[in-house]
Amino acid sequence: MNFPIRLIATGFFSGYYQFAPGTAGTAVALLIYLLLPEMSALGWGIFLILLFLLAVPSAYAGEALWGKDPGPVVIDEFVGYFVTVACLPFSVGLAIAGFFIFRVLDVLKPPPARQTESLPGGWGVVVDDVVAGIYGNLILRGVLVFWNG
Repeated sequence: MNFPIRLIATGFFSGYYQFAPGTAGTAVALLIYLLLPEMSALGWGIFLILLFLLAVPSAYAGEALWGKDPGPVVIDEFVGYFVTVACLPFSVGLAIAGFFIFRVLDVLKPPPARQTESLPGGWGVVVDDVVAGIYGNLILRGVLVFWNG
């Protein structure tokens, strides 16, 4: 695996963290989110599509090197986390809440997230995190509605 693909697949090498690489990858995604400029819905859409298009082939390359859904591949956590916080008002509290909500959903893999893991190649690695991210985004939206009354 060449350097740029390894850099992407491992989430800037956060996937090499020995304890809970998925959590480490999500933490790096959170830090990146805090540095991003505010984006419109169109901006979020373009960003997520481009990230997804990078994630699937790099996850596939990671599987070819390390086996099915390998620990060092955390680009899927990046995608899932960014789906979780996409198109929501920027706030550090919301970003941190999104981190925890996404991690719980990524571990639990509510239907149909677990079923998507059987998709071939990088698709199975990434799509389950997209589903978890969609659930996370909906939960955060619900929290905002409740919180704002």
